[in-house]
Amino acid sequence: MPVVTLFEFIGRLLINRLQAFGLAVIFLWQALFSFCRPPFRFNLVLTQLRMIGVNSTLVIALIGLFTGAVLAVQAEYTLSKFGASAYTGSAVALSLIRELGPVLTALMVIGRAGSASTAELGIMKITEQIDALRSMAIDPIKYLIAPRIIAGTIAMPLLAALFITVGIWGGYIVSVGLLGLSSGTFMSIMEAAVSEIDIYSGFLKSLVFGFLFSWVSCFKGYHCGFGAIGVNKATTQSVVTASVSILVVDYFLTSILTRVFLD
Repeated sequence: MPVVTLFEFIGRLLINRLQAFGLAVIFLWQALFSFCRPPFRFNLVLTQLRMIGVNSTLVIALIGLFTGAVLAVQAEYTLSKFGASAYTGSAVALSLIRELGPVLTALMVIGRAGSASTAELGIMKITEQIDALRSMAIDPIKYLIAPRIIAGTIAMPLLAALFITVGIWGGYIVSVGLLGLSSGTFMSIMEAAVSEIDIYSGFLKSLVFGFLFSWVSCFKGYHCGFGAIGVNKATTQSVVTASVSILVVDYFLTSILTRVFLD
């Protein structure tokens, strides 16, 4: 009997997860399809770009600066044991461009903008503002969701580029100013090590992460439960689900892109 109960629990859990995923896919299709139908509200996209992108620039630049500095210290410490301190610049740049830049940028944007979007949509739902939009013949998905998904997809690569640029600059300051490495060696070896493939890989990851985080945050907020507890639960689920999804997707993207580029 306990074995049957265990299988029932697992089956029920699997069915519920599949239903939730199907609902999320339908929700995404409705958002993308609604954005392609006139009238086009580009001003809403610009508003969300300001909220997601412009308002996140300071924290992204700050985190990028110290991430690059820490990478420089750790890379120099490790490479000096093999007599390869000159490759500190390439280690910092490749780490930021291929992995740390897109991933850390996405995690920071999820914590700042993703949670805010989920909470905002959740509050609009429990206060019946979304129902008010429907009563005025305004599609809430087109008005609220589609601009957020488009803006998140556009803003994430730009923020990742800012993170990487400031991070390399922070690594350069620490390497040259504090660790005594040659400025010319740092830049020349970094330039030789970084290729267009690395840049394309980082750009593609940040593009996918931006799309993924905006999708999850909007879905959780739009379908949150009622009351303050529902908004709180939806916001927590949004941050956790988006963060875990990005780390999982990052692994598969790294494996696929590495194999494609090597072949």
